[in-house]
Amino acid sequence: MALLKFSIITEADARNLERGSTVELEKGGHVTPLAQDTLRERRVTVVKAGSYDPAIPADLAPVSPIRRVAIGSDHTGVKLKAELIAHLRKQGLDVNDLGTDGPDAVDYPDIAAAVAKSVVRKESDAGIVIDGAGLGSAIAANKIRGCRATMCTNVTLARYSREHNGANVVTLGSTLVETADAKAIVDMFLTTPTTEPRYLRRLLKVRKLEENF
Repeated sequence: MALLKFSIITEADARNLERGSTVELEKGGHVTPLAQDTLRERRVTVVKAGSYDPAIPADLAPVSPIRRVAIGSDHTGVKLKAELIAHLRKQGLDVNDLGTDGPDAVDYPDIAAAVAKSVVRKESDAGIVIDGAGLGSAIAANKIRGCRATMCTNVTLARYSREHNGANVVTLGSTLVETADAKAIVDMFLTTPTTEPRYLRRLLKVRKLEENF
């Protein structure tokens, strides 16, 4: 089905668009500042004219903009988790804390699976998992069908993991990143969309591997 195409999107236009829909903006087109806020609130995706591929499933790209975040950690990441929760809530995000909250040892696969399931079930828009190195949680989370978890140690990897690879969960190593760096990584991850058709086509192949193997 052809997308609605605009040369300019006003707030009035944005309010009349279906929630969660996708529209095209013509080359040189403009979105007014008020319309941008309304589009985010209504979860409307704006793509460049000619970049939409109807063969790509609408639910393939990770949710953007992100409003709901699931976060969890093992016992090594409790302090970092608390810092990130406070940081995200200050931004007005809805944060679901899936534990753990104390020093007693817990198994990272349990936490990673809980966060991944929250994202795949669409209870959350994106997920964050913390363990000592972030590696084990990424492996465990990726066992949940539909989860695309990446371990990131800097903002460049966070951007690539979203922009190029459509990741919906980021994992962090509490022994590898300082709090300030973790906040920067998470901010980059949560604010970078996946929109380029070439990346989405590759992501569709990743999904088919998961479904067919």
